[in-house]
Amino acid sequence: MTHPVAPLAALVALLAMKSHAEAYFNPAFLSDDASAVADLSRFQGDAQAPGIYRVDLYLNETFQARKDVRFVAAAATPSRRNDDTGLSPCLTPDMLTAMGVNTAAAPGLKNARADSCLDITSVIEGATVDFDFGKLRLAISVPQAMMNNSARGYIPPSQWDEGINALLLDYNFTGANSEQRNGPASNNYFLGLNSGINIGPWRLRDYSTWSYSSGNQRNKSEVRHINTWLERAIIPLRSELVMGDSTTPSDVFDSLGFRGVQLASDDNMLPDSLRGFAPTIRGIARSHAQVTVRQNGYTIYQSYVPPGAFAINDLFPTSSSGDLVVEVKESDGSINVYSVPYSSVPVLQREGHIKYAATAGEYRSSSDMQEAVKFAQSTLIWGLPAGFTAYGGTQLAQDYNAVALGMGVNIGQLGALSLDVTQANSRLADDSRHSGSSLRFLYGKSLNELGTSFQLIGYRYSTEGFYTLEETTWKQMSGYADEEQDAGTPSRPVTSSFYNLRDSKRDKVQLNVSQQLGSTGSIYLSGSRQSYWHTSDTNTLLQAGYSGNISGVSWTLNYSYNKVPGLHAADNRVAFGFSVPLSQWLSPEGDITEQNNSAYATYSVSSDTHGRTTQSAGLNGTLLEDNNLNYSAQQGYQNRGGGANGSLGASYNGSWGNASAGYNYSDSGSYQQVNYGLSGAVVLHRNGLTLSQPLGDTNVLIAAPGAGNVKVEDNAGLRTDWRGYAVVPYATTYRMNRMALDTRTLPDNVDLEGTVVNVVPTRGALVRADFTTHVGARALINLTHDGRAVPFGAMVTTKEGASGIVGDNGQVYLSGLARQGQLIVRWGEGDSRQCVAKYRLPEDAASKAINKLTRVCR
Repeated sequence: MTHPVAPLAALVALLAMKSHAEAYFNPAFLSDDASAVADLSRFQGDAQAPGIYRVDLYLNETFQARKDVRFVAAAATPSRRNDDTGLSPCLTPDMLTAMGVNTAAAPGLKNARADSCLDITSVIEGATVDFDFGKLRLAISVPQAMMNNSARGYIPPSQWDEGINALLLDYNFTGANSEQRNGPASNNYFLGLNSGINIGPWRLRDYSTWSYSSGNQRNKSEVRHINTWLERAIIPLRSELVMGDSTTPSDVFDSLGFRGVQLASDDNMLPDSLRGFAPTIRGIARSHAQVTVRQNGYTIYQSYVPPGAFAINDLFPTSSSGDLVVEVKESDGSINVYSVPYSSVPVLQREGHIKYAATAGEYRSSSDMQEAVKFAQSTLIWGLPAGFTAYGGTQLAQDYNAVALGMGVNIGQLGALSLDVTQANSRLADDSRHSGSSLRFLYGKSLNELGTSFQLIGYRYSTEGFYTLEETTWKQMSGYADEEQDAGTPSRPVTSSFYNLRDSKRDKVQLNVSQQLGSTGSIYLSGSRQSYWHTSDTNTLLQAGYSGNISGVSWTLNYSYNKVPGLHAADNRVAFGFSVPLSQWLSPEGDITEQNNSAYATYSVSSDTHGRTTQSAGLNGTLLEDNNLNYSAQQGYQNRGGGANGSLGASYNGSWGNASAGYNYSDSGSYQQVNYGLSGAVVLHRNGLTLSQPLGDTNVLIAAPGAGNVKVEDNAGLRTDWRGYAVVPYATTYRMNRMALDTRTLPDNVDLEGTVVNVVPTRGALVRADFTTHVGARALINLTHDGRAVPFGAMVTTKEGASGIVGDNGQVYLSGLARQGQLIVRWGEGDSRQCVAKYRLPEDAASKAINKLTRVCR
């Protein structure tokens, strides 16, 4: 968007331009009376009026930003390619530095002020400027020798935004009311609260939960404090400082929860070209089930799923690693528990890059059966020449010490692998001392030409005397990690929570493979197997699946095998499902991209080890202009006395938060359940209180004062509040984030100088994206002077910043006008060629699309 003068200036320029054939349009042709036309000499040839224009700025053919640039009059020079506008961009040393120009190497810039106006073609030899006025494209070329040597995608720290001071409160509430024949009604509620304070670069965060359950003649209410921590970015060290409750990295040792201090490298500060994973949780539910995901003993996710295969791909784990424990609680109270390995690919680093972490504190567990032992840990990963990476670390505690050393290598077409060994000495709860070692092998490879991806293949072998630091914290040699159960669940220990230190871990294999099958679909295979010393029991998980899509019809076939130590039989489940895009098939053109809302018909069937089969057919889709209302309806049937089952559900994503509600039933036991949820956030900043959708770790505050109820692009259901503020969640740290407002939804009395703002937030920041608004009336004013229309081409301005160019018969269009004020009109040099007109608009002027009035200019 240009400066308000620009569109009319361009029109006048067209009337007065000199073509390539040297033709000349005489402004006198506009009127027989020369005094009826303003001085248009500034528009002769292709020349344009100096001023501020919003342009697309390119440097060496790379887009930089869309921003306001001031242009001054300048004669054409050989360095201006195809540029006869007569304008020179006013670029400051700060602007050039931000774009990566090495201003220190230019003699003409050594003594220049940071905000001084420069003609780049005169201060940098070989630099050229090309301003395409029609496209508002400013292309600058600077010799490579004058550019800073930076990686592709590099954004200098000077552009990183620490954000504004703010108070944050993010909430997530879910509830369910259930009842069944011959059994008590049960109620379950869960509330998660993420609160925080941002002051400068510091971020204080706290996460606490409340849960309540009733049933079986007992009620249980519990408030749990999960963690509290203070963090900030240490930019010169490219690292993050954390004080409080957090987790250690998992590159070398298994991740541990701790309370203390940690300084660790943050690879997000590196550009994408220099950067070296929450997993997808899959499973199969027999009925309308509650799915709970725990990590390091804490509940990080809870939701309700219909019968059949499900996939959870929006996890936000509390740590960067640590196996995920998935609990699927069926409507009949039965529970299926399995563990999903969660670890990263081999820890390769680029040559010369060092990644480190240093931690000191006490071990923190969710179980009362473990000691809060004090420990220290340090790790170092160093990128070496020829594709090698060396890494190692130490762990020290009163009853434990371990040293790890390893090497990784990129072996080109064969992939990447790493091998490390850990030697540990430990003392267990029975005062027995042990010494042992553990060997770990990791391999990763993507065969892009074949569509194959070995995300991770891992193998670990441990000797009989090897224990981890976490295992030495148990107060007893064996027991259950968590004997507490929900009030609505029969009181029985969960087999997967049992531990026995006498049966130490022996070997573990894990695998994740996916294969693309052309354009018709893909298959995946993932699994893990853990064996133990002194027992033949194993912990085995195997999952496989196939998915495809042809003409919008998609289908999936999934298989799951789960064997937990202590169980007599393994759990086998298989599921098949397909989806038909009704919105695409019913549209005249058959193109789903042209449909605002979607609608799908679905069918699924699943069967388990015991021969129980569940079938379900349903309809789901989206409604409303932003597709922010989701709905679903399903009806199913289960054999072996299960009977019919069904569900209805809807969820809405709004500017002030998200809401969901659902109902499901089953003939088995006359089971019925109503579930519902609310999630969102409250943000307090210097301009007041703003309600928001659920926050991410890093967020952006849209500030467009006066522009109420304006749609924020690329965010379903998100609009500014009545004051013109909104919060955009889940910004990408240390990357350019584009924030844009949809001008089609602007109120009639509001205009924006620009519709796009780019921000680069640091981790945990709430960055403010300021949009300059002009709130006021729009008017078409007829101006007269000395009994005649004001000359064509005259410039009209107000002290509030509104401006325009007079057209035929003295008419000028202005927006963002105050209710009363003065119009300053100029059509040449000297007092005789300017005048002032006072105006007053009616009280309802702001509510009108346009106001028409006539004023005398004196």
